[in-house]
Amino acid sequence: MKKLFLIALLTIATNIHSQRPEGRPQGEAGGPITITGTVLDKDTGDPLEYATLVLQSMKDPAKMSGGITDIDGKFSVEAPRGRYNASIEYIGYKTFKIPQNTFSESIDLGTISLEISAAELEGVEVVGEQTTVEVRLDKRIYNIGKDITTSGATISDALNNVPSVNVDVEGAISLRGNENVRILINGKPSALAGFGSTDALQQLPADAIEKVEVITSPSARYDAEGTAGILNIILKKEKTLGFNGSVNTYIGYPTSSGITANVNLRTDKFNIFNTTGFRYRDAPGNAFFDNTYTSGTFDRVFEDRIYNRRDKSFNTNLGAEYFLNDKSSITASIFYRKSKDEDVTENTNERYISNQLSSNTFREELEDEDDDSYQVSLNYVNNINDDGQKLTADFQYSNSDEIKNTGIEERQTLPGDQLIALERIFENEVENEYLIQADYVLPLGDSQFEAGYRGTLEESITDYQLDTLDQGTGVFVTNENLTNKFTYDENVHALYTQYGNKFGSFSFLLGLRLESTQLKGQLDSDFDTSQLEEDLGVEVDVNFDKNYLGLFPTLNLIYELDEEGMESVSLGYNRRINRPRGFFINPFPSRSSRTNIFQGNPDLNPAFSNTFDLGYLKRWKKLTLTSSIYYQRETDSFERVQQETGQTTTDGIDIIRTLPINLSTENRYGAEAGVLYNPAKWLRLNSSFNIFKFEKEGFYDGVDYGADNTSWFARFSSKVSLPKKIEWQTNAFYRGPSQNSQTESEGLFGINMAFSKDIMKDNGTISLNVNDLLNSYKRRSYTETEFFTSRSEFQWRQRSFRLSFVYRFNQPKERNRSGRGNGNDDGGGDDDIEG
Repeated sequence: MKKLFLIALLTIATNIHSQRPEGRPQGEAGGPITITGTVLDKDTGDPLEYATLVLQSMKDPAKMSGGITDIDGKFSVEAPRGRYNASIEYIGYKTFKIPQNTFSESIDLGTISLEISAAELEGVEVVGEQTTVEVRLDKRIYNIGKDITTSGATISDALNNVPSVNVDVEGAISLRGNENVRILINGKPSALAGFGSTDALQQLPADAIEKVEVITSPSARYDAEGTAGILNIILKKEKTLGFNGSVNTYIGYPTSSGITANVNLRTDKFNIFNTTGFRYRDAPGNAFFDNTYTSGTFDRVFEDRIYNRRDKSFNTNLGAEYFLNDKSSITASIFYRKSKDEDVTENTNERYISNQLSSNTFREELEDEDDDSYQVSLNYVNNINDDGQKLTADFQYSNSDEIKNTGIEERQTLPGDQLIALERIFENEVENEYLIQADYVLPLGDSQFEAGYRGTLEESITDYQLDTLDQGTGVFVTNENLTNKFTYDENVHALYTQYGNKFGSFSFLLGLRLESTQLKGQLDSDFDTSQLEEDLGVEVDVNFDKNYLGLFPTLNLIYELDEEGMESVSLGYNRRINRPRGFFINPFPSRSSRTNIFQGNPDLNPAFSNTFDLGYLKRWKKLTLTSSIYYQRETDSFERVQQETGQTTTDGIDIIRTLPINLSTENRYGAEAGVLYNPAKWLRLNSSFNIFKFEKEGFYDGVDYGADNTSWFARFSSKVSLPKKIEWQTNAFYRGPSQNSQTESEGLFGINMAFSKDIMKDNGTISLNVNDLLNSYKRRSYTETEFFTSRSEFQWRQRSFRLSFVYRFNQPKERNRSGRGNGNDDGGGDDDIEG
């Protein structure tokens, strides 16, 4: 394998080098020279990858040559000695004309800073103030900026302000309406993102975010998981010399409080950084469910629920970067998070027979959850030479240990008062993940070749036990039918290669990724699979070992429609995979209530998708428009189906089971547009709109689960600068009605508002936030099957108020992100070389 890789690499290099002389100026006197330099964003100091050095021969203007920058913004180009019209170009930025015309010897042009084309007049002041967008070959980058509505809020709250992204009332994240989105932290899977769960993102502070990369057409350097695409959250790490930092504190109602400190100590030889935070929050919510049944003792059950959640969490991230020399560095960091949740759910039931009230019950659920997570990371970067050749290597280990104890008591309150059930549930989930990664970048004249390896080894151990009180003996008895221990391994090894180039106004990035996937499950208890096999119609092996080998090609194109980079068109294609998580695989049933069971499906296979994306970007002096249309076809897509089990509770209510299956195919179409408009110095507007349609086809157990649904969501944000250094920001969001094969959901609307004022010579900022101003962010839905219907309303969190204060020391109000960096910055660099 190693020999084949080297042969392929040498073949590509030979072919490209053999073609290079055709594009070089001929007839210039003397031997070749080398022109080097670094290209940065003028406002942010970030390196600009794929910026182009253009060399036009003054003797023969038809002859042009040049090269592109690597991930660190560096270029190194060989050219004959001679006279050239030289310039630096980058999509969406003003062209930089190099004043020197005669190149008689090798030269380093130093650092060249490019300015966004639309960043003139008032537009210059927008950078760093409000969320701005950068368009790259394989992604869009949203710089969160000074979004005062998320001061003292969480990462989940901040993501809900990013175009194309939606965070629902329960914290589930979707991209363009599709929940199968891969969450990365600094370009890698992370314990911060909860191993596929989004719970941790609801506990980490939003002010830790530097920017969010929305990658709807991922290149081959990213893993192929996530059919909707990738959200890469880049965290802050100060790059300026000296000791500096900030402290953010807040209090709120319903009761909440927190404090987060970001500190950084940087010298010429090392950089030490730390983020530490603590938060406490009460999050009351409510819901009701109106259920009707076609069988069982009761034909209608009305449930009224009240949620009281008390969350406490502590997190810290400590790291150090040591510069071995001018070309290489090593970074080590450790992240630790400890959280404790105490939730109380009170459920009042009214039960009807023939529309007559038969009985009332009261159910109380007490849930204590303790979660400990930590992650250690080691990163090595070697900028091998000044030509842009680069090698990076990463090692990462993550561990999460979650213990949940639940006590459930249900009583009949009318007629009479008697105990119906008393249960205790013990759940313990331990997750371990190893990541090994290496990436190599090789400039080839005016193009760039990349290759890399990545291995991810994940193990998840779930221990579930249900004990029920035997009222006859007064002893708790373990329910063996619902008690189990399940070990699930997901091991993925990947090799990738990609090649990028630019010809005039046309840029492309072509890649291919090979992934080998092993899905392995082991059940440490006896389990009768006959019923599950009968339901699925296939033989079920609860101790399985499945292996998949797949190729995932990617292609991203951009064509600039004008010389200034103010207008461009992009086209992307990628093939991706959706692997089932352990929860979807575990064949043992688990319970969310006595009447609802979720059972995993060991026969579940990965889903695959092919996606096409056509984008358009236009910049004016005060306005930026981004838009795209897209199409996705997913095969073997997952669907949760609900069925009768034929069983009832001791008091005569039908028990319903939810089962995930591969439901044939899903076609998804959509279009989106985003507008950034700054009509005046005191007013900034930001809006986005996304409309999508999906069509599902498939039958299961004689039932047609096909669905055809069109939905949309839109968001609008305005920021007004008032006198006395007061800022006023309003964010509004609306999600249109939607439906799947069994459930219809109504539209969802919410407004957040915030005011802020700078104090203490601009070193401090005080903010007042109102989340869900109208208390309208509620999910209303209707579910209908052949055996029951359910009409419900659910509010995860009620309207809340938050007062926050930020104090900055030894740093300006707008963070300076320039300075020495190696491009693989765990705290805030543009680390998108992903293997």
